[in-house]
Amino acid sequence: MKETNSWNADIYNKHADFVSKLALPVVEFLNPQKDETILDLGCGEGSLAVCIQKYSTTVIGVDLSADMIEKSRRKGLEAYVMSATDLAFHKEFDAVFSNAVLHWVKDASLVINQVAKVLKPNGRFVGEFGGAGNIQILCEAMESIFKRNSTYGAFNDPWFFPTTGEYKKLLEENGFLVQEIELIKRPTPIGDIKEWLDIFANGIMKDIPTESKESFKNEVEKLLRPKLYNQKDGWIADYVRIRFRAIKV
Repeated sequence: MKETNSWNADIYNKHADFVSKLALPVVEFLNPQKDETILDLGCGEGSLAVCIQKYSTTVIGVDLSADMIEKSRRKGLEAYVMSATDLAFHKEFDAVFSNAVLHWVKDASLVINQVAKVLKPNGRFVGEFGGAGNIQILCEAMESIFKRNSTYGAFNDPWFFPTTGEYKKLLEENGFLVQEIELIKRPTPIGDIKEWLDIFANGIMKDIPTESKESFKNEVEKLLRPKLYNQKDGWIADYVRIRFRAIKV
């Protein structure tokens, strides 16, 4: 799923557990049914898969991070290290569920094609991920700092944040009937901005000299404090999510 960052499950749970907590409405949107077999695409450490299993379903999780998969297995889940662009299943699932993962894969069409391959006829694909405008203020700040510091290398945006029209077209081109799709603005408390950068932007920072990383994070914090921070609420990231449900036809 995420090809550019290296997840540490313990750090992720400590500082980014809001990702799973905010996804509970997406589980309801999935509407799991008894005895269904469901693939959790980018299952992370398995919190949402455990929630889905409570509906008397069989859930299989896949994730690119071996550390995340180990944590999922400790929770009793069947889970495998596997890329979203190369799924080793065929017409096995009643539904594929994905939360906060699909924006990490640039080749969105290939992912959707793989999902179509693993679904049974009339199976559903339900998910939520970063949509158009997601963390735009954050990205603009980071990019501006890169432009001012040639030693940082090029600013490589690792994310795919589509409009509803763009993603609906991709789904339809790969054999899906889109039932619902919408953009949801979701300003999200994120704790400390530097911790957010360490978890979610380590791929962006990978070419910054080690001795300059702290300086980069300080610059980002200084730029963003007037825009994303207030005394009452702390740091609030400018999240925008795209949520969809589509049926394989």
